[in-house]
Amino acid sequence: MRVLVSGAGVGGVTLAHWLRRDGHDVTVVERAPGRRGGGQAVDVRGAALAVASEMGVLDRIKELRTTMRGMSMVDTAGNEIMRNEEATISGGSFDSPDVEIMRDDLTAVLTEVSDATYLYGDSIATLTEDGHVTFESGRQESYDRIVGADGLHSVVRRLTFGDEDQFIHHLGTYVSIFTAPNFVGIDHWQTWFNEGEAGGAVFSDRDRSVMRVNLGFRSDPIAYDHRDVDQQKRLVEERCKAVYEGPRLLEAMWRADDFFFDSMAQVRMENWTKGRVALVGDAGYCASPLSGQGTSLAMVGAYVLAQELGRDPEAAYGRYEERMRPFVTANQALAFENPGQPAAPESIERAANAISLD
Repeated sequence: MRVLVSGAGVGGVTLAHWLRRDGHDVTVVERAPGRRGGGQAVDVRGAALAVASEMGVLDRIKELRTTMRGMSMVDTAGNEIMRNEEATISGGSFDSPDVEIMRDDLTAVLTEVSDATYLYGDSIATLTEDGHVTFESGRQESYDRIVGADGLHSVVRRLTFGDEDQFIHHLGTYVSIFTAPNFVGIDHWQTWFNEGEAGGAVFSDRDRSVMRVNLGFRSDPIAYDHRDVDQQKRLVEERCKAVYEGPRLLEAMWRADDFFFDSMAQVRMENWTKGRVALVGDAGYCASPLSGQGTSLAMVGAYVLAQELGRDPEAAYGRYEERMRPFVTANQALAFENPGQPAAPESIERAANAISLD
């Protein structure tokens, strides 16, 4: 088959690997001009670890894990309120088999083994029921299957299923992520902070001269342009001035070239497939960072979709939805189990393994 995958994130490149291994002609189109850098720490858990093992990349992923020594919470003045050297909010207990890794490190590893054709700096403009695609660059091609792995604001989902407002459910918080100079001097450590409706965290990077920053705030839905980065930075600046190291973090934010901003939200849909089109990962079933399972959902979803296409292309989409629905439901529920805190470790483990890959 000739397959077009929209989005070169975790789900898209994982799917590309499995489809190429089955002999399909796979093209991945990505709006960014190259592989995206930056991003937060993500977790590979449960069934996703089995997918990584089958791909032959688990050892490499483990080599690049964050290896945090612990975390602390501080007040606005930087005074330590709490310290934990056995677990972190982002990665859980250090004695679990889960692997915490920076998103760009994970995507790089998965891309290296995907063996697909990549079209960077382009995106889908139109698509038809018979698989004809017009790209924003003007290029036109036809495909047997089109997969949207293009995130919360999926173009493929909009073109196939309609406006995103009917599928995206805001969870009351907005978050920004960017890289900054490591002026607080953290080393294999996370520091969390909160001030009123705003808060965030700073995380060590493998490059000790820099750190990853999360700044966010609670809010009802805000109307803003998802492509206007300056507008998004102004929103963060307005809400996060008073947090720990606020002035210096905001100064670094304005200089960051890997800035990301969006709402904490879930995507809920009755179907993830229609005609030749399928959705994978956040495009179809975003669980939000509050679940801690977005990355694992994307990897497992890509694996299951490719597996079913290899078994019976005609029945593949139906089987994909049937197998993934309970898994998605269990993992999306994690975001609501313990508001403001991670779900219980036993709940996370149960949800992360709530699917058979056979």
